[in-house]
Amino acid sequence: MTRERILKNARIVLRDEIMTGAVRLADGVITSIDPGTCNVTNAEDMGNDYLLPGFVELHTDNLEQELEPRPGVFWPDPLAAVLAHDNTMAGAGITTVLDAVSLGEYHDGPKRAQMMDLSLKALRRARATGILRADHRLHLRCEFSDPKVLDMLRPHIDDPVLMLVSLMDHTPGQRQFTDTDKYRTYYKKGWSDEEFAEIARRLRATQAACAASNRQAIVDLCRARTIPMASHDDTLPEHVAQAVAEGMAIAEFPTTRTAARLAREHGIRIVMGGPNLVRGASHSGNVSARELAEAGLLDIISSDYVPGSLVAGAFALHRQTGLSLPDAVARISANPADAVGLTDRGRIACGLRADLVRVREIEGVPAVLRTWSVGCSGKLEITTKNAA
Repeated sequence: MTRERILKNARIVLRDEIMTGAVRLADGVITSIDPGTCNVTNAEDMGNDYLLPGFVELHTDNLEQELEPRPGVFWPDPLAAVLAHDNTMAGAGITTVLDAVSLGEYHDGPKRAQMMDLSLKALRRARATGILRADHRLHLRCEFSDPKVLDMLRPHIDDPVLMLVSLMDHTPGQRQFTDTDKYRTYYKKGWSDEEFAEIARRLRATQAACAASNRQAIVDLCRARTIPMASHDDTLPEHVAQAVAEGMAIAEFPTTRTAARLAREHGIRIVMGGPNLVRGASHSGNVSARELAEAGLLDIISSDYVPGSLVAGAFALHRQTGLSLPDAVARISANPADAVGLTDRGRIACGLRADLVRVREIEGVPAVLRTWSVGCSGKLEITTKNAA
């Protein structure tokens, strides 16, 4: 039996224009997009709110925040943490999420491996329940300067939901942490000068011993399986040159305008954080997302550590840089979907998944009022009170 829904009187954000009209959904697929007035009495009236394609998130740390809500405090039931995370994603308009799981310990000792194990097991349990509201895929973030990273990666490299592998190196003194004081501030460990000097020395020695061989092994594993790869925190021209040679598809959070420009010249998609864009500055003192956007060097927005920064970032991009709203919205929908080969979503178009988000501006703030994941196909519908 066909299950149908009609959403009328909406400002529909298509890929190249905004059209007032109605969208018809059947069995989880968009079946028609019609301009003008819809006289179907049982259609759902959107009240002239925006109707956006469901957001596609490539990099969020939100799951780890649910699993460890305070430093050293792990939630007793990981499944409950994943369900809370899923609810947050849907409430932010995110219908497809690549949950970012870090592989690598740096100075965290066994805690990082524990977090990885909790995350992956809880995600598999949650998918098996069939009640997740968003489509959860996997993004494995590989700290290639960690001697154990390959042991962590190999058991999961053939996971069918793995959509992206990123290569990162947070060794103090380079990339994001060229300024080592930023490293100390970021990790908030309260090290003395002597303690930090010893930690930095040890991490640099470890990096020198294994980073190059680990990185090459990770690249080989991904190439053999055609898994998209992302470089992380590229800073110098040689970082971008290496990413180009390795076939990286994405540059996550380049720290300088030069790195972003070189990545663009080689067709690498540039991802910047929504919090950076909304705040107007990087928390680490690196190049701002707004500066890159104004230079035409921003392809994808990631919510990073603030799920609501996707919708806020898209509207900020539209207002502050003059980018059209359809082009701004593409940076949280079509562009990230295309970057990882998800061709059935990311746009409001006939034949694609009925992943949709109702957004209303309230005192200048874009608010997600309702999210549909595969429309009428039995997925739970997420709605906020008084959305109608």
